[in-house]
Amino acid sequence: MKRLFKIFKFYDYIILFVVLGLIVLQTYFEMEFIGFTQEMLSLVGFSADTKVYLNVGYKMVGVALIILASIIIKNILTSFFSSRISKELRKMVFTKVNSFSSTEINRFSTASLITRSTNDVTQVQRTLLMTVRMLFTAPCMAFFAIRKITLSSFELTWVSVGFVVATLIVIITLLFFVLPKFNVMQKQTDRLNLVTRENLTGIRVVRAYNGEKIQEKKFDKANEDLTKTTLFLNKMMSLLNPFMSLIMSTMTLTLYWVGASLINLDKIDYPTLATFSQYSMHIIMSFMFITLMFVMIPRGLVSLKRINEILDTDVSIKDGTVDSSPNLGTIEFRDVSFSYADAEEPVLQNITFKVEKGQTVAFIGSTGSGKSTLINLIPRFFDVTSGEILVDGINVKAYKKSTLHDKIGYVPQKANLFSGDITSNMQMSKENITDDEIQTALDIAQCSFIEKVDDGFTQPVSAGGKNFSGGQKQRLSIARAIAKNPEIYIFDDSFSALDFKTDKALRSALKKYTKDATCLIVAQRISTIRDANQIVVLDNGKIVGIGTHDELVSSNKVYKEIVDSQTKKEVM
Repeated sequence: MKRLFKIFKFYDYIILFVVLGLIVLQTYFEMEFIGFTQEMLSLVGFSADTKVYLNVGYKMVGVALIILASIIIKNILTSFFSSRISKELRKMVFTKVNSFSSTEINRFSTASLITRSTNDVTQVQRTLLMTVRMLFTAPCMAFFAIRKITLSSFELTWVSVGFVVATLIVIITLLFFVLPKFNVMQKQTDRLNLVTRENLTGIRVVRAYNGEKIQEKKFDKANEDLTKTTLFLNKMMSLLNPFMSLIMSTMTLTLYWVGASLINLDKIDYPTLATFSQYSMHIIMSFMFITLMFVMIPRGLVSLKRINEILDTDVSIKDGTVDSSPNLGTIEFRDVSFSYADAEEPVLQNITFKVEKGQTVAFIGSTGSGKSTLINLIPRFFDVTSGEILVDGINVKAYKKSTLHDKIGYVPQKANLFSGDITSNMQMSKENITDDEIQTALDIAQCSFIEKVDDGFTQPVSAGGKNFSGGQKQRLSIARAIAKNPEIYIFDDSFSALDFKTDKALRSALKKYTKDATCLIVAQRISTIRDANQIVVLDNGKIVGIGTHDELVSSNKVYKEIVDSQTKKEVM
């Protein structure tokens, strides 16, 4: 809750103060309205002047209008308040998740992060909305109603107290069974989202292997678990209304039975009994509000706790302080080793090499040798376990992440485009990019399938670039990196989906354009890397060779085996 209070601004406290005043006004006049009802009933049977009835009626209409205005203004203010808080909470969660490294994202899972950013924040908003309205309303209503009944009849007051105790017993019993299930339900929602997301992202594989039944079983299991928990909660909550109706009806019957006896003894009159019954109902209603509040708040607290787990997570990759450095484009690995969390063996061991400005260095090796992991250490997607990486002579850990990333044009192994159009995707690398700069980048990346229309590059791009082929997505990703014009290019197996002709044309154009930039290339094809200034051969996380293509062919067994295997494939 402390985090919520930190989000509050000065005008939020003013809103809460105004809402409190409106609730006090509303509940006070609701009790006064019942008092006017008693006054009207007292006039029945007497030859009172019409003006007397009208005066009481005008008062009742005026009070009703005050109550109506109070409710409308209160609801508008509480809706604005809760919506603003949830907006700030969503922004905080989104910003925090953006600061996560791959380690933190893997810890929570993408599905859970989505649920916490949407479903849990919405639940907190709903809880805030209902709590602000009920938290103040219930005690005010109970206070004014109890004040009225204690002034009416001592005997009837004790009857009301007895039924209030019965109401509390029902509420406490209900909460005992309900509260633990809210946390279970949120976790089951995470699981359902995970299964759904996996099925949608892997729909082609599912269909190719006729795996629909398997996926349906997984979904049915997650869906059934969530349904059972939800049904249990709904069944328990559905008991509240009949029990409260039973208590209210029994209380009304008891009050009239006791009241009738008191009327016979001339201790009270009928108008007093009728209005007393209404006051008692308001007391029970106030406890119903408290019940709903006790059900809403724990559920909201569960969601808030899940949000806090994100916001309180200590980011493993800390931001440095260096915000500028010479644009040299040099990279140096000094005895670098790296292990994933909880892994038994390191992925990289004692990696040492240096890349000079303008050089092209390629990395090759068998699957799982650590090629992608190695280059992902440069932009600090992970931090080294030991050793250090220098960019332009400065340890990457010393840089501000934004400064380090400004130096790098990164093309991931899996091409990832964002929904929008060609221009919006290119603006990821340069916000104020011009159409001419986009055209240059597209030409170098061999994106001839993109045509410029009169109003710019507005060709639509669906989420993930689903409306493009694998090769087209790779070329657009490369174009996005080229548009940034960085001092260091990192290509993580970014040419794998290209045919040999396009690959050759792209590399030729790229070599001319990036002649002053440093290029790091992870590739499986020998043809893609044979012209590199240096080729680093990796095997089981260790460097087993560094040199040019010709040097490695004649002296390195691992590299020669890779060359021979590809040569045989080409012959076959």
